[in-house]
Amino acid sequence: MQTLRVASSSNTTSVAGAIAWSVRDNGYAEIEAIGAGAVNQATKAVAVARGYLALEGVDIVLVPAFTTVTIADEERTAIKFLVEPRQGVVRPVPQQPAADKPLEMEAGSGV
Repeated sequence: MQTLRVASSSNTTSVAGAIAWSVRDNGYAEIEAIGAGAVNQATKAVAVARGYLALEGVDIVLVPAFTTVTIADEERTAIKFLVEPRQGVVRPVPQQPAADKPLEMEAGSGV
């Protein structure tokens, strides 16, 4: 599995698709980001990927860590994200309400 490198200019939905594909195919995804903008894009991409995978009943967790990478003979500190399926939790895919039935709010839903 190749580490996904995210930049501040990375397209969030493209990165999210790559994360979801990697989790489906390899069981995990590894992401590296250097700088606040890149970390922001990576975090948003994980949130979008979570939505993609939720449609299949898969929930994911994000484990952040610091790492050191060498770029042009210079060591830089990066954030590494490990994204993997949540273990022991199976969430059913929400059912869409029938088109002819009005939506009803559940008690205590806060909505």
